[in-house]
Amino acid sequence: MDRRTLEKRYDQVLQEAQFLRSRCNHLEQQARVDGPELYRAYQKIDRLEQRLSRVEAENVILKQRVNDLTLASKQAQNREDQKGPVIKPSIRRVSKKPGRKAGHPAALRPMPDHIDVHQGVALPRDSDGRESCPCCNACLVELEDHERVVEDIIPAKVVVKCYHTRSGWCPSCRKRVESRAPEQPPAANIPHGQLGINALATAMTLRITHRLPFRQVTAVFADLPGLSISPGAISHQVQRIADWFDGDYHKLLVELRCAEHAYADETGWRTDGRNGYLWAVTDPTHTLYHVDKSRGGKVIQKLLGRAFGGTLVSDFYSAYSTMDCKKQKCLTHLLRELAESAEKSPAFAAGAFFKQSKGLIKQMLRLKGQWETLGDARYFARVNRLEKRLEALAGADYAEANAKRIAKRMRKHQKELTAFLRDKALDGTNNAAERAIRPAVVARKISGGSRSKKGAQAWATLASLMKTADQQGKNVVGTIKSMLMAAWASEKPPTASPMSAGP
Repeated sequence: MDRRTLEKRYDQVLQEAQFLRSRCNHLEQQARVDGPELYRAYQKIDRLEQRLSRVEAENVILKQRVNDLTLASKQAQNREDQKGPVIKPSIRRVSKKPGRKAGHPAALRPMPDHIDVHQGVALPRDSDGRESCPCCNACLVELEDHERVVEDIIPAKVVVKCYHTRSGWCPSCRKRVESRAPEQPPAANIPHGQLGINALATAMTLRITHRLPFRQVTAVFADLPGLSISPGAISHQVQRIADWFDGDYHKLLVELRCAEHAYADETGWRTDGRNGYLWAVTDPTHTLYHVDKSRGGKVIQKLLGRAFGGTLVSDFYSAYSTMDCKKQKCLTHLLRELAESAEKSPAFAAGAFFKQSKGLIKQMLRLKGQWETLGDARYFARVNRLEKRLEALAGADYAEANAKRIAKRMRKHQKELTAFLRDKALDGTNNAAERAIRPAVVARKISGGSRSKKGAQAWATLASLMKTADQQGKNVVGTIKSMLMAAWASEKPPTASPMSAGP
């Protein structure tokens, strides 16, 4: 290679070196400028990577919780599906024309047996004094008279009554004796007026029979007669009247202990926030409620007594088995147990035991209604056949668990399932007790129970006496008023209880 070529090549390399040197200086300056920012970027990336790691760990935990909740929700839904829907399913009813069939007499309210007020109502008259049409002022012709009977009530109002009494000191009894009217409450030195007998009876009826809360009772008094009463005063009067009626409550208990047939049931009842139970014992003319913290057999023994000589009708709860008396078990509960077991177990529903037991129980209930038609001889012959079928059905061996369990129950209570077939006045179901306890269940849903033990006992006392009066076809308000007057007349309960069944 000649010298000129080498010089040319040297110049090129020199130019490239100068360019690279200047480029390197430029990059070094750029690096000094971008270095801190690049450092901050690396720090941010590290923080984001750490945060991403934490989020991924939390995501794994949340996914596991979602899976657990989904599984629990499916299990709960399966349990609800087994129990049945909360809302009753829609059913198709056979549509028919409402009301009575053509040709039947109309069902009307009875005509009042008397008229208290006669009031004349005149037609409008024109300027000449002639009866005329109110729309066009034309004279009316073919005039007729009519009678339009209207039943109404007198608006309630507060009546304040002042009893002018006299008192004197009795040296023999060593106390002051004061005169008192029969409908006058016991005298009390208080700086306000007492509630009269009508207000007390009405308040008890609204609270106990119609199950209104205390504030609603006070609202009724404020809206209708304009009487101002506090909820606390109503609560106090409930307990006070229950104390006056304590003797009648115990006489009602004696009446039930002497009954030929007693129907019993129990349900939950909270007192002062604590769980307890409400017991109901009833017969055709009496009903008694009792609130107790226990659901054991000692409660029913305390209510009916160990020497109860009648027949006790109940469900299959074991507490009633402690009573040493004749018993009848509720066949409706047994039918319900069969139906619920059939819903849970298709094998049980398809088995012969379910179908035969269901058919036998329905035949027993149906046969009781044919006693008068068949006559004693044919009726008891059929009863004997049904009892033998029950004995054979309950005594057989079954492989299915539900059939084995229910058959064991039928063997245990075999005589208690057919007792009603040999007693005309005895029912084969416990519907009477369930109907008696249903108003208490409604009251429990409204009030949640009782605030105190004394309040619970007061409710049970008044509810028992009012329910009994209703069973006997008596006016509840009038009965409460008569019982109050009897209780006020003497410190001791009257010898003849106003609640005893009789004419």
